[in-house]
Amino acid sequence: MGRILSIDFGKKRTGIAVTDELQIIASGLTTVNTADLLVFLKEYTAKEKVELFLVGKPKQMNNSDSESEVLILPFLKKLEKFFPKTPMKRVDERFTSKMAFQTMIDGGVKKKQRRNKALVDEISATIILQSYLYNQH
Repeated sequence: MGRILSIDFGKKRTGIAVTDELQIIASGLTTVNTADLLVFLKEYTAKEKVELFLVGKPKQMNNSDSESEVLILPFLKKLEKFFPKTPMKRVDERFTSKMAFQTMIDGGVKKKQRRNKALVDEISATIILQSYLYNQH
């Protein structure tokens, strides 16, 4: 089995989370500058087998696409072009940033560290991945 890699795509930064090889545990991996995302993914997949890309799908409360979806669509085309053999799924990412922030509070993360948007992005990617795993079982 390969890993599942989750992407919380952002205009400036993108949070990334992965599973273990058995696809049981979701863990935050890193946050990368979005401009460097495809390079990072190429390097990572050269070392680790990735079986599936999960990409967050930002939605409004009325279930319509969020404005940031227009930024994600060109990235998805590039992702398919660079990794044609790796399937990709979209996952509703509503509330993941709020959940990530609350997770930081509940986990005792200091106020100064909670301002670290890169950490929020990484935790959001982990929540997207964890919700996907939960819904598969």
